Amino acid sequence: MSHEEVLNEFRAAGALLEGHFILSSGLRSPRYLQCARVLMDPKRAERLCKDLAAKVRAGGFGEIDIVASPAMGGVVVGYEMARQMGVPSIFYERVDGKLVLRRGFEIPAGARVLMVEDIVTTGLSSRECIEGITSDGGKTVAAACLIDRSGGKADVGVPLFSLTRLDVPTYAADALPPELAAIPAIKPGSRGLAK
Repeated sequence: MSHEEVLNEFRAAGALLEGHFILSSGLRSPRYLQCARVLMDPKRAERLCKDLAAKVRAGGFGEIDIVASPAMGGVVVGYEMARQMGVPSIFYERVDGKLVLRRGFEIPAGARVLMVEDIVTTGLSSRECIEGITSDGGKTVAAACLIDRSGGKADVGVPLFSLTRLDVPTYAADALPPELAAIPAIKPGSRGLAK
């Protein structure tokens, strides 16, 4: 898929939002990508993840044993990526501020893991998930996301594959441009309620 084809999937789902958003990282942004809206359509999720899985396979990392994702945003895309790759899918949940495996999930010792996210902005959740994978005995060989909104600047510690990259500006709460400061902020992500 081309850059415009990917963005058109988000537009068609009403998932490319404009306004003043508080991101999971705490940074502020004038644009927000609501992946849950894109992934609510199984056929759209399949199209996007089929293309992303092809990019990962073309990366030459060999066999993947399992896909692991951080909850909440990575659960659906991680599941569909695992389905495309023909391997199991598990997810990490935040407990007392740390991503951990629950629900009887485990990673076999030495398993080759693909870490999958919906959107990468700073890479914090991805790095935390990869840290958990390592602690639980797995080896993260690569990471994947639908959109890298860091414009390729986020370092997650392993090669990161995305359908496309966006360079969307982000700002600290105390360094907002006037046009953004004039709009009420909302937090649509998975780490908090609207504010």
